[in-house]
Amino acid sequence: MNIILFDKDEIENGAVLLTDHSAEHIIKILKSQPGATLKTGIINGPSGTSTITRMSGRTVELSTLDHCRQPAPPPVDIVLALPRPIMLKRVLAQVATFGVGRLFLINSSRVEKSFFSASLLQPEKIKQRLLAGLEQAGDTLLPRVSIETRFRPFVEDSLPHLAKEYRAMLVAHPDTGAGLADILPPPLNGRVLLVIGPEGGWIDFEVELLRRQGVLPFDLGPRILRVDSVIPSLLGQLDLLRRL
Repeated sequence: MNIILFDKDEIENGAVLLTDHSAEHIIKILKSQPGATLKTGIINGPSGTSTITRMSGRTVELSTLDHCRQPAPPPVDIVLALPRPIMLKRVLAQVATFGVGRLFLINSSRVEKSFFSASLLQPEKIKQRLLAGLEQAGDTLLPRVSIETRFRPFVEDSLPHLAKEYRAMLVAHPDTGAGLADILPPPLNGRVLLVIGPEGGWIDFEVELLRRQGVLPFDLGPRILRVDSVIPSLLGQLDLLRRL
């Protein structure tokens, strides 16, 4: 945990009382004492530092909240065919850690319909996994998560409205002969939408439907990767293209 996060409404009279896993981390892992300064942040707000003013049992009080650094919104969003719940746990933390603005979880022909009834899709559970990723990254901006149960209406109705927000919309698909750097030569500027398929990949009809909306196919090379490997790989490549 590289930042202590809390909601704005938890602040009362310039102080925050922690009783959750954050307090446990401060006490047991950091072994901090009153007077210590910690990196803190308001969820979806600025970050900075706070001072421990009181510790009692499993409770930690922070005050002198000096939050003046407002993070910039991430320049990448992801459309992801809903993976199985055990994979989704890792993916949610990854998108928050690497920095994703929006995550659209969508249906496809190779997504098991039972995945949409998983308890992990409850808003509070999604938030918990995202917060774990932010705590690792030291960031405060929660990715916005949307759940889309119908593939074709999302692609034909929603994507055209979203398209104006992006420099490029790209779909990962094997054997296209073009990588990210071929389609987006550095230096990369502007926002990007990545479309990532399910285990087993997109079917041809789905790729063609995406193409019609201006989504360009690219591949990651000859190796077949799992979703939890694809996402950090692509986000790392995009970050490198922006830095070149």
